[in-house]
Amino acid sequence: MSIAILPARLANQIAAGEVVERPASVIKELIENSLDAGATSIHIDVDKGGIKRIKITDNGHGIVKDELTLALSRHATSKIKDLNDLEAITSLGFRGEALASISSVARLTLTSKPKTQNTAWQAVAEGRDMSVNIKPAAHPDGTSIEVLDLFFNTPARRKFLRTEKTEFNHIDEVVRRIALTHFEVSFILTHNGKTVRQYRSASTHAQCTKRVAMVCGPKFIEHAVEVDCPHDNMRLSGWLAKPSFSRSQNDLCYSYVNGRMMRDKLINHAIRQAYADLLPPDTYPAFVLFLQLDYREVDVNVHPAKHEVRFHQSRYVHDFIYSVCHKALTSALAGEQLFTPSENDIALVPEQSYASVDTNDVTTSPTSNTECAPVNYQKADYIKPLQHIHDVSNRQSARNTISEVATTNYQALMTPHVDVSSEVALATGSTKDFTLEHDLAIQQASANQSILLSIHQPGYALYKAESEVRVLSLFKLAKCTYGKLVEQSWQKISEEIDSNNEGLISQPLLLPVMVSLSPEQHNLVIAQQEKLATAGIVLVKQSQNKIQIRQFPALLREQDVSSAVITIINELIERQNGDEGNELDERAICHCVGVAMVLAQYDEVQAETLVKLARKLFNEQLSQQLLLNSTPLDLTSHIKQLH
Repeated sequence: MSIAILPARLANQIAAGEVVERPASVIKELIENSLDAGATSIHIDVDKGGIKRIKITDNGHGIVKDELTLALSRHATSKIKDLNDLEAITSLGFRGEALASISSVARLTLTSKPKTQNTAWQAVAEGRDMSVNIKPAAHPDGTSIEVLDLFFNTPARRKFLRTEKTEFNHIDEVVRRIALTHFEVSFILTHNGKTVRQYRSASTHAQCTKRVAMVCGPKFIEHAVEVDCPHDNMRLSGWLAKPSFSRSQNDLCYSYVNGRMMRDKLINHAIRQAYADLLPPDTYPAFVLFLQLDYREVDVNVHPAKHEVRFHQSRYVHDFIYSVCHKALTSALAGEQLFTPSENDIALVPEQSYASVDTNDVTTSPTSNTECAPVNYQKADYIKPLQHIHDVSNRQSARNTISEVATTNYQALMTPHVDVSSEVALATGSTKDFTLEHDLAIQQASANQSILLSIHQPGYALYKAESEVRVLSLFKLAKCTYGKLVEQSWQKISEEIDSNNEGLISQPLLLPVMVSLSPEQHNLVIAQQEKLATAGIVLVKQSQNKIQIRQFPALLREQDVSSAVITIINELIERQNGDEGNELDERAICHCVGVAMVLAQYDEVQAETLVKLARKLFNEQLSQQLLLNSTPLDLTSHIKQLH
């Protein structure tokens, strides 16, 4: 068989097989062209499910007369010019195949008028010899594209179309998806002359929330947790429905990357895994999430319909999405009845492991030298995963469950949970873990001694001791508690530091944190890098006066990493300046870690953890410590007011 160049018409019809699957595909391509043209109002008018007629009208920039014929040519686009543009695609379309492919399988009429042009012009193509006829027309500023008789010249494709109702449902879903990410644009969808959808432009947060409720239903918003989390050069925002709003089908799973609607395996896996221990079996989550990142960090040219993308740092992106979603959900569900997976459910978890996701270029940490702020969860008060298990009788089994899941499913995805008892065991040199009987004995012995009532301002708590109420300074309690813990930790470190270089328990950070330092701070950190690692702070020099924190002491896992690091470094500088000639040792660094713990802003969860740690360290002397660091509260005047 001889080799020959395909005719233009046949080449375009082959390309149409990738771009144009059904009427909804045509509408998606045309709306994206309108959005790229800067349209703020788009009207979608269809007849008979889009099979008979599709018309898209917008108020965008328009196309000048001399380029109308070129616009219907294959690989003609105004959105990229060279390879640099291809490496950072900011538009929704870029291949220049949509109009040529559509015109090869339908009768297409393109009418456009730019603001700089006095009259409108119209281009007509009927999918035969690919010739384009140009003639004058009447049209306001913007563009209209009318598509008639889809697949009229390709009967083999036309017979695969479904009923009018089914095809229109696909169109409706496409419009709903696009309307969710372009709040500033108004959309009107009409079918057979009747208005079906109308989304007004939204500029305020309340208006955006209203549009989400119109698309996903008001119950979705009622059960949703709003997230808005910037980190490094990424930002994840949107709405996550609580597990109580689980769905029997995945009809409310909307994810977007830089404004482009996605059905990406990596994104869906990260979100699904965040819900893994919260959803009942055979149910689906509901979410509307927007991921924004540097355009150069994502390749959108990997799928014919652009439904999937490839991230340059896929593991980093996966972990970021998982971390934000999981912590937001567990925080929002604190105190609520959660789904607890059975043994059979847990056995199925490894099948959803990250290894099953088909990704390329998997990296374990970011390589960017840009400023990296700590993850800032603005919309929710986060707690550690599975912290809703409080029943003492189930504590040991819960620990085993968490350990098993962390080993099989969450390996390399979330920082390992370290219980307070393991810190004390390290500090005292004991290899025997605290048993359930020991926990019960301590709790029973101290039950009648003191009861933590509430937090009043970060750092102060009310507690009941025998027959009086006292105000407890959590800062002072932390100072003596962590001082004793660090001292006992140092005894353990000093015994083993020469043999195996062990130190305070360190945890890898799920998302490494970049910290900017002054020259004095930077010089000290580099000089003491090995000793800081002994105290659990593992860092890497990134650039001049910038370091990246990879691991951090487990005792400080509830604190802001950047602030805690600066506190520790400044404390070391003060010690060094105060004792000139004396080199800083590991013991001094460990004590500075203790200082950072004392300065924490304690909420109710952290206060509970602090008191639990103090109870195990001081045991019988706990009541004495509480009295030393508190003052009685005189309620006499308040009681008189009630009478």
